[in-house]
Amino acid sequence: MSNLAKLEFVALDISGNNYLSWVLDVEIHLNAKGLGDTIKENNTATSQDKAKAMIFLRHHLHEGLKTEYLTVKDPQVLLSILKLQDFKSVSEYNSAMFRITSQLKLCGKKIKDSEMLEKTYSTFHANNVVVQTQYREKGFKKYSELISFLLMAKQNNELLMKNHESRPIGSTPFPEANATSHSGKE
Repeated sequence: MSNLAKLEFVALDISGNNYLSWVLDVEIHLNAKGLGDTIKENNTATSQDKAKAMIFLRHHLHEGLKTEYLTVKDPQVLLSILKLQDFKSVSEYNSAMFRITSQLKLCGKKIKDSEMLEKTYSTFHANNVVVQTQYREKGFKKYSELISFLLMAKQNNELLMKNHESRPIGSTPFPEANATSHSGKE
């Protein structure tokens, strides 16, 4: 069922591409409605104000995101989760990282590789804590080395998935390359 009420601004796309403009619109509109405190950390907003903010936030989310975060009932928690939304690809993350660091450099802030590495590790999804730990233990010193490794891992994973999809579990094996068929007559 589609939303019957008119949106005040564009809903957050499932890709997250419009996150920065969306979150700014959310903050402005919630402040205008007197609900700005509901999205701040350690807030003391009433449950009624939190519910109003959640209705507003869910109204401005892509249907897929509404379903994915169906059980989240605190607007501050929802915004925190959406802020840490995974990038769809390593390349997309890398592009965003370089865009942000370039902007910071223009402002006179020097960004170290160690800071970029730490930020990258901190963006790993909570389900991937073991993987995050494994990457940390590899001891990367340069951000470019980590990204190269992640891109290679992504390519390997895609190849494995492609191979798996072409030969699902339980299917008959391919005949051996050097095997010859023979009918028993020589």
